[in-house]
Amino acid sequence: MGRWAPDARGRLEQAALDLFAQQGYEATMVDQIAQRAGLTKRTLFRHFADKRETLFGGQDALARLFAEGIAEAPEDADPAEMLDSALRAVARILDAQRWELARRRAPIIAANEPLRERELYKRVALRAVLGDALRERGIPKLAASLHATLGVLAFSTAFARWLEPDHHEGFDQIASQTLTEILTSAAALGKRR
Repeated sequence: MGRWAPDARGRLEQAALDLFAQQGYEATMVDQIAQRAGLTKRTLFRHFADKRETLFGGQDALARLFAEGIAEAPEDADPAEMLDSALRAVARILDAQRWELARRRAPIIAANEPLRERELYKRVALRAVLGDALRERGIPKLAASLHATLGVLAFSTAFARWLEPDHHEGFDQIASQTLTEILTSAAALGKRR
């Protein structure tokens, strides 16, 4: 396959997952990923900053969808409804193909401490995106920060539930249910004072 063949980014992600699963993350070199994808190392670096990013390449799309979801919420929406809108926006890209890739990706990240740290960093970045989008909708800074934190917790919890092999619902349904559980639990904390 020529190096200008379509979907270079997807082929690189797939090649990286295959190699990481076969020989481990640490043992896999950038040259090997590019070669497996039928591309050059230079092409890999046009799409990803490093081999780590082959596992986290969807971050920009998630951030964009979170922000769009907040912006698309009805004008009179409260922060919880805005978060629900953001989670439903993210569901647009979480299809069966993404599920399969995410299922393969999860054990690779779980087995490598630097990758787990990178995933946590990415969640912090998503929280900032959510907080900014909520503030743009007029939510005060502290409330926006709290809701952004709860939104990322809802996303990561729902994502883990969505990856379970026996789930039968779409991500949007799982995320809405998870968000409701988290918000209910958070509200109950205030009642215990």
